Amino acid sequence: MKRETITEIVKDWRVAILLILVIGSLAGIYLTPPSLQKGLEGNLQFGLDLEGGSWLQMEFQSVIVAYSTDKPVGDLIDNLQKSLEADVIQIDADHLEIRKSVSRADLEPIFAASGAKIVGYQEGVSSFTADEVKRILNDKVNALGMQDARINLLTPTGSEYPQYVRIELAGVDMETAQEIVGKQGMFEIRIQTTGNETEHVLFGDQITSVGVPQRDPTRQTWGVGFALTETGAQAFREAALKHGAVDNPQAHHLVMLLDNKTVYSAPLDGDLAAQLRSAPIRSLSATTGTGDAGLEDAMTLEIHLRAGALPVKVNVVGSGTVPAALGEQFKTTVAIAGLLALITVGVVIYYRYREPLIVIPMLAINLAEIIILLGIARFIQQLDLAAIAGLIAVIGTGIDQLVIITDEVLHEGRVPSQNLYMKRYGRALGIIAVSAATVFIAMLPLALMDLSTLRGFAIITMLGVLIGILVTRPAYGKIIMAILSK
Repeated sequence: MKRETITEIVKDWRVAILLILVIGSLAGIYLTPPSLQKGLEGNLQFGLDLEGGSWLQMEFQSVIVAYSTDKPVGDLIDNLQKSLEADVIQIDADHLEIRKSVSRADLEPIFAASGAKIVGYQEGVSSFTADEVKRILNDKVNALGMQDARINLLTPTGSEYPQYVRIELAGVDMETAQEIVGKQGMFEIRIQTTGNETEHVLFGDQITSVGVPQRDPTRQTWGVGFALTETGAQAFREAALKHGAVDNPQAHHLVMLLDNKTVYSAPLDGDLAAQLRSAPIRSLSATTGTGDAGLEDAMTLEIHLRAGALPVKVNVVGSGTVPAALGEQFKTTVAIAGLLALITVGVVIYYRYREPLIVIPMLAINLAEIIILLGIARFIQQLDLAAIAGLIAVIGTGIDQLVIITDEVLHEGRVPSQNLYMKRYGRALGIIAVSAATVFIAMLPLALMDLSTLRGFAIITMLGVLIGILVTRPAYGKIIMAILSK
C-alpha cells in the first residue's frame, strides 16, 4: 500500500476516531492505573468462573401481604409489629411488607383480630427493600476493594417480588466470603451496665456517616470516627448518664454487635465521658489499638459501621466455590478460543476474496472493535464465560457485516465511482443497521434482567453492535474505498 494512501486513510475523521478509541481503550486496560506487570489481562475485571472464588445465595426472611380493611391501617401495622416483633412496612394502599418469615396461617388470626383480611400472600421483599439490601452489600464488599464482586437479585418464576440475593466474589475463598457477606445483619451499639450486663443504646440506622481509619498522633492508636443522628446522640448520652459511665468510664465498655456477635468492645473514653456531662455528642470515635493489628481491626470496624443494619434478615441457602486453578484454565481456554475464531474467519475471508488488501483491513477492524469493547467493559462489566461468548459472537457478526459492505461496494475488483460507491455503501449500512437493531432489541430484555448467567452476554453483544454501527463500520467503509480505488 502506498504511503499517500495510508496518509489519506489516517487523516479521515472516521478513522481518526477509531484510532483514538483504540488508544484510549489500551490506556484504560493497561495504564489507568498502571498494570503492565499483570500481562495481557491488565485491568480487566474477570468474573467468578474465570478468576476463581466463591458465591453465596441468601433468602430474604420477609413476606408481602395484600390486604383489605375498613379500619385504619395504622392499627393493623401496630398489631402486627407487637404480635410478630418485626418491622412492618406499608408498600402501598393494599400491600404490607412484613420483615419476618411467617406463614399465611399464622398471619390470618392477627389480621382477623385487626378487622382486616388477607387477599394475597407472597414470600419476598419489596423493590425498595431489595435495592437497600443490595446497596448495603455493595458498600460492604466495595469497602474491601472488591470491585469484582457481583450482586444480583433473583425473583422466582410467577412472583412479583425478589426472594433471593446472590453474591459472587471473584478471587475470594469461601471462609472469607462468609465472613464478609454471610454475617450481614443487625448492627447494634450497647453500653455496659453492671458486671457483664449490657443495655441497648442504638441501632445502625442512627449512624449518619463513617470516617476512614486514622491514627492518633499522640497515642499512636488506630480508630474510626463516626457521627450519630440527634436522636442517636441523645440516646447515647442518656444511657451514659443513667448507668454512671460519665463518672467511671473505665468500668463501662462501649459494645458493638453484628447479629448479636461482638465486633468491638472498649471502655468509654474519659474525655468523651466528661463532654457527655453537659451535652449530647454526635461525633464519636472507636479506638482499635496500635500497629498493623490495630489498623486491620479499624478497617474491619469501618466496614461494619458503614454497612449498618440490613433492613431484613437473610439466610444463606446455597454456596459454592470455583478453584483459582480452574479459573486460570478457563482463561487460557477462552484466549485460545478467541484466537482460533479470529484465525478461522481470516482464512474464510481470504478464501472468498483471495486478496490480502481486503483480508488485513477486515481483521484489523475486527481486532480494533474487540479492543474498544474490552476497554469499555473494563469499567462497566465483568468478563465471565457468558461475556466471552458475547465477544466471540461479536467477532463473527462483525466480519459478516464487513463482508456485506465489501460485496456491496466491490465492482470487478475495484471501487466504482464516488457517487455509485456512496449509493452502494448506504445500502450496505441500511442492511447492517436493520440487523443490528434486531440484535439490540433481542438482547435488551436480557441486559435489564438480573440473570447473572446471561446478562454479561447481552451487554457485550449490545456494546459490540453499537461500536460497530457508530465507529468501526464507517471507518472500514473509508478504508476499503481508499484501498480498492487505487
